[in-house]
Amino acid sequence: MVKDQEFLEKKASYCLDLAKKLGATESSVIVNNSVSETVNFRNKKLDESNRSDDLGISITTYIGKKKSSISSSNLLDDNLNILIEKCVETTKNTPEDEFNSLPDKDLLAKEVKDLDLYDDTHIENDQKIDYLKKLESAASNDKKIVNTESSFTQNKSNFILANSEGFCAGYKTSSFTASSVTVAKDEKSMERDYEYSSKCFLKDLDDAGELGKQAADQTIRKLSPKKIGSEKIAIIFDKRIAKGILSTFASAISSSAISRGTSFLKDKVNQKIFSDKINVLDKPDILKGLGSRNFDSEGVKTDTLKLVDQGILKHYLIDTYNGKKLNLKSNGRCGGTSNLYFENGNISFKDLLNSKSKSLYITETIGHGSNIVTGDYSVGATGFLVENGEFKYPINEITIAGNFKDMFKNITLANDLEFKYSTNSPTMMIEGMVVAGKWVNFA
Repeated sequence: MVKDQEFLEKKASYCLDLAKKLGATESSVIVNNSVSETVNFRNKKLDESNRSDDLGISITTYIGKKKSSISSSNLLDDNLNILIEKCVETTKNTPEDEFNSLPDKDLLAKEVKDLDLYDDTHIENDQKIDYLKKLESAASNDKKIVNTESSFTQNKSNFILANSEGFCAGYKTSSFTASSVTVAKDEKSMERDYEYSSKCFLKDLDDAGELGKQAADQTIRKLSPKKIGSEKIAIIFDKRIAKGILSTFASAISSSAISRGTSFLKDKVNQKIFSDKINVLDKPDILKGLGSRNFDSEGVKTDTLKLVDQGILKHYLIDTYNGKKLNLKSNGRCGGTSNLYFENGNISFKDLLNSKSKSLYITETIGHGSNIVTGDYSVGATGFLVENGEFKYPINEITIAGNFKDMFKNITLANDLEFKYSTNSPTMMIEGMVVAGKWVNFA
């Protein structure tokens, strides 16, 4: 069981009081407890079972415009005394930074809503094992599957965030996560793919048999890939890959990148960067949302932000420090986004596939080829050739490239949005991307 709020609050209060006594003009503290239990299977056999119980504290002290932070996993009072003393002494010897401060008091969250983020159900190891046996059986049902790996993780967390302005709040969260990784082999190739499910509540987790079957089916259909040539073509990104493009967008509009001048989206607020059919929202109050939260990691209240409205960039993701550098108020995004997503488009998945006589459907990208300074995008990829709405055959060993400035303006979204992660996207098509490949004669 995770530590209760009273225990965490007591430790936080102790730290704030001591920091003040030792000379800190302002201070903040986060106390967190997380308990995780994981069972891993490999080829239908139990591979590993482990449990972790992590208790930690992070303290930040200010003396005027001087600031320093320190962390520890030892919450005994004697250690906290040493820890805070060191933190305050370090702060005294740290150079001043005019932008250092706690968030404005009027921006701090005034209440903590129940967002239905905690399931007190405890699943025993025997139940985890039964789930994985069913998953592994489904995943290995086809003889082409030569290797399977799966895992089940249960996590329960509780935290308190407090500061010297009187803010003190926190709440419990839970997650249940299952994954299946499969390897398939035929006479021409060996391929790998996966499927994944993560929910706040156990009852919402995907069925074990269905999860294993999906992983196997996705892997088998990638067998015997072909090579293709280089050309400019429409690329359709599977939802798993499309969400990565949205994550890159989020990085490019973070106030840290904007304040450093290291983003291709600097000075783009109130300018059109997508087509007028594109809307992007960050919504922190979705019930049972994997990214839902009442406040950010500084205690600033989080409200829904329409980051992109009909293609126009409306907001950056602003924390206190970088906001002050930009002369902007924090909008509760210290630590990043909450539940970030593209709104659905107005075309079905089937119609999206049919919209071009020829396209490439990308299911996996290789490497980290996103440069938020220039906007350049270049990654290795695998997927399928699509002709007249039909998947013709798998492809591999290609590179897809473009620049986000152009890519964003040429996005078409399907209407198949699902909330499987904290960042989500419908299936996405981007026209006019460059594909580098190599023709092979199969005659």
